[in-house]
Amino acid sequence: MTVAAPAHLDNPPTDAGRKPRLWRRAGGLRGVAAAFVVVAALRCAQLGAVWAMSPPDSPKTLWQRLLLWDGGWLLDVAVNGYPSGYTYRDGEITGNGFAFFPLFPLLVRGGTALGLPPEAASLLTAHLAALAAGVLVYLLGVGLWGRRVGYALVVLVCAQPMAVVLGMGYTESLFLALVAGALLAAHERVWWAAGLAGLGAALTRPTGAAVGVALAVAVLLLWWRSRRGEVTLRRYELPQAVTAAGLALAGVPLFLAWVGVRVGEWDAWFTVQTRGWGTTFDFGKGVLDFIASAVLGGEGVVEIVTVLLIVVALLLAVYAAGERVWPPLLVYGLIALVLVLGQAGYWHSKPRLLVPVLLLCCVPLARGLARVSTGTSVVLLMMWSAFGLWFGAHMITVWPYTI
Repeated sequence: MTVAAPAHLDNPPTDAGRKPRLWRRAGGLRGVAAAFVVVAALRCAQLGAVWAMSPPDSPKTLWQRLLLWDGGWLLDVAVNGYPSGYTYRDGEITGNGFAFFPLFPLLVRGGTALGLPPEAASLLTAHLAALAAGVLVYLLGVGLWGRRVGYALVVLVCAQPMAVVLGMGYTESLFLALVAGALLAAHERVWWAAGLAGLGAALTRPTGAAVGVALAVAVLLLWWRSRRGEVTLRRYELPQAVTAAGLALAGVPLFLAWVGVRVGEWDAWFTVQTRGWGTTFDFGKGVLDFIASAVLGGEGVVEIVTVLLIVVALLLAVYAAGERVWPPLLVYGLIALVLVLGQAGYWHSKPRLLVPVLLLCCVPLARGLARVSTGTSVVLLMMWSAFGLWFGAHMITVWPYTI
C-alpha cells in the first residue's frame, strides 16, 4: 500500500486554480474571529499595562500618553492643516507638519466631522486600524503558508516590543494594515484592492514607497508565471496589475511634489526633513555608531533591547531571503528595513519605526512555531507577548524621551 507523504503545513499552495478560497483556508468566520479576538485582547492588555505602570503622581492621563510626541503633530495637521511654507525659529528652519503624510490626519478629520473630539478620533482611528491590521496579517499568513503560521504571525507582529504604538495616535497601525492588505490582495490577485491599499500606504508613510516596489515585483512575478504556463491570466488582468503597481508607486512622489508646490521649492519636503528635523540618510552609519557605543558602554534596558532588535531583525531578514519567502513580501521587508536602518535620527525611535518592517522578520519565527507542538508554541508566544507588553508600556511611562 502506498501512503502519500503529508504536505508541510507551512508550504504555500503552488496552483492558484486548485487551492480552496482564502476564506475557507482561514477557517471561515470562526477562524478570522479568533484572530480578531487575539488582537483585541493584546490591545486591551497593552492599555492595562500602560495604566498599571504609569506613576501614580504623574499629571499625564492614560489617553495623554497615547497621544505623545508625533501624536500631537498628527493632531495638529488634522485640526489645522499643513503650513503654507517653512517654519522658522531664531532664523533657522525648524520641523513642521510637512514631515507627516496626509492619510492618517485625513481620517482623524473625518472622525471630527462625525462629532468626535480630535483626540478621540485619533485614538479610535489607530485602534480600528490595529484590529484591521491583525486580521489582515493573519489572512496573509494563511494565504502564504497556512492557519498555524497565520496565528503565530499575528501574535509575533502585534505583540512585538514596540507594539504599544499600534494603539497610539501614530501612523504605524494604519500603515501596517495597508501593507498587509496590499500584499494580501496582490497574492490573491485582487488588483484593484492592491492598488488602493498600496496608494494608501504611500500616503501614510514615506516607507510606503517599498509597497509600490513590492507590487511591481508581484506584477513581474505574475507575468513570468503566466509565460511559464503556471497561471492563467484573466481578461485584462495584466493591465489591471500594472495599474495597481503604478498607483502605489505614485503615492510618495505625489505628496512630495504637492509639498514642493505649496512651499515653492521642489525639494521642500527634504529640506524640512534635513534642516528642520535633522533626519538624513547616512546609509546606516548612525545605527552602526549607536550599536558600537551601546556594546562598549551601554547599560540601559532600552539600549540593549534596541541593539538586539536591530541585529535580530537583520539576521531574520537574511534568513527569510534564504528561505525564499514570497518575493513581494521579501522585497517590501528588505527595502523598508534599509530605509529605517539607513536613516540617521534618534536611536530610540528605531524600535517604533521597525514595527511594520517586522512583518517580514517575524515570518521565519512564525513558520518555526508552526512546526512545534501547540503547547510549546502557546508558551513561547505568551512569553513574547508579556515582554512586548512590558517594554511598550515602559517606553511611554518610564522612558522620558521620544519614541
